[in-house]
Amino acid sequence: MSGSPYAPHTATETAEMLEAVGVADEEALFDIPEDVAFDGEFGIEPRTEREIRAECARLFARNDDLVEFLGRGHYSHYVPSVVDHLADRAEFITSYTQYQPEITQGFLQALFEYQSLLVELTGLPVANCSMYDAATALAEAATLADRVRSTSGDVVLIPEHLREGKRGVLENYCAGADLTVESYPMDDGNADVDALADRVGEDVVMVYAENPTVRGCIEERLAEIGEVAAEADALFTLGSDVVALSVLEEPASVGADVVVGEAGALGLPAAYGMGLGVFACKDDYLRQVPGRLVGASEDAEGTRAYTLTLQTREQHIRKERATSNICTNQAWVALRAAIHAATLGPDGLVELAHDCVRDAEALAADLDALSGVAAPVHDRHHLREFAVRTDQPAAAIAGDLEAEGFAVHVIGEHLIEVCVTDLNADRTDALVEAFEEVL
Repeated sequence: MSGSPYAPHTATETAEMLEAVGVADEEALFDIPEDVAFDGEFGIEPRTEREIRAECARLFARNDDLVEFLGRGHYSHYVPSVVDHLADRAEFITSYTQYQPEITQGFLQALFEYQSLLVELTGLPVANCSMYDAATALAEAATLADRVRSTSGDVVLIPEHLREGKRGVLENYCAGADLTVESYPMDDGNADVDALADRVGEDVVMVYAENPTVRGCIEERLAEIGEVAAEADALFTLGSDVVALSVLEEPASVGADVVVGEAGALGLPAAYGMGLGVFACKDDYLRQVPGRLVGASEDAEGTRAYTLTLQTREQHIRKERATSNICTNQAWVALRAAIHAATLGPDGLVELAHDCVRDAEALAADLDALSGVAAPVHDRHHLREFAVRTDQPAAAIAGDLEAEGFAVHVIGEHLIEVCVTDLNADRTDALVEAFEEVL
C-alpha cells in the first residue's frame, strides 16, 4: 500500500495495479462482512501498567488452584532456574531461524548438542531440532513411511490405547496423503503382539508403538514388534520422551526405524498445548527428515563451524519435492531442553527417570490399599503414571477429588489415570487422603 516501507508503491503504481485487476480501490480486493470489519475502535480503555497488572492478577485468581496429577503425554518436571537465565539472553530470545551461520554460531552449536542428545538417547544417527510436538512428529513419520516404503501400502497401524488428540492429528495428516489409520488391540496395557502379527500385511506402511504407553506401562516386547514390522517391510516407529529414554531400551536396539515423541518434558513447564517434538531416524532416511537439521563443518580457516543443512521444507525447495510444510521454528524450545539436560547431566537424567518409576510404584501401592480401589490396573512396570480402577463411577470420584483440590484423568467408566513426577511427589500423601475421603 502507498506509504508502507514494506510495499513502497507510488500512487501512480497503485492506480496501475488496481486498473489491471479491475477494481477501484484496495478495499474492493477484500470481502469482509460488516459485522466483523474493523470500525476504527478497539474498545479497550487505556490503562497504566500498574492497573493492567492488577487486572491480570484478578483474572488469574479466578483459575482453579489444583494440584495436578495429570499426564498422558504432557509431563511437568522441575525446570532449573539456569534454564530461564540462559535461554532469556538477548542473543537467544530475539533469534528466529539461524539462517545466517556467521552470526549464530552459539545458537547453532546448542542445537547441534540437542540433536546429539537425541542421537545418544535413541541410538539412531540422525535427529532434527524443529518439530512442533509429539503428535505432529508421529504424523510426519507416517508421511515419511509413505515416501520411503518400497512396496505399496496405505495403512498406518497404531495402538488401541492412544491419546485421542494425537490420533486426531495423525488422521488429519494421513487424510492428505491418502493413508488410512487403523488400531491394533492391547493386552493388559501393552501391545497384543500376536494380534498385531496377524494383522500386519502388505497393506501396512507403518507400525507405531509407544514406550511407555499412554497408560504409563513399560512395553515388554518391543523387539518382537520391530520384527513383525520388518517382516512386512513396514516402517517401525517408536514413541517415547527424553526422560523415559534415559532408562528404557534403546530404540535402535529393538529395530526402530524412527523415534518420535516429546522433548518438552525437559526445559518447559506443562502448558497442555505447547510442546517440542522428537524426530530421530536411520541414515537411510536422512534426506527425508522434515524440518531442520544443524550440521557441523569447517570454515575457511579449518575451524569447526555449524550451519543449517538439508532443509527439506517447501520454503527452501520446490513444493512438489518438499517433505513437509513445517514453518514455525522450535529452536528456542529445543535450546531450553538442551540446557535442562546439560544441567542434569547423564546421572541426573537417569535419577529423574528412576524417581518416576519409584514414585509411581509407591503411590499405586498406597491407593491399592484403599477399599474400593485397585491400582495399578495393569500388571506391568510403570513410569510416571498408571491406571486406577474404582468401584464407584470414575467421573464422580474425579469430581469429588477436584473439589478437594486435585486433578486426575478420567479414562473409563470406572478408570482413572494418575501421574506423579518430581513436581507433585510431595503431595501424594495428601492425594491418598483425599481419595480415602471421597470414597
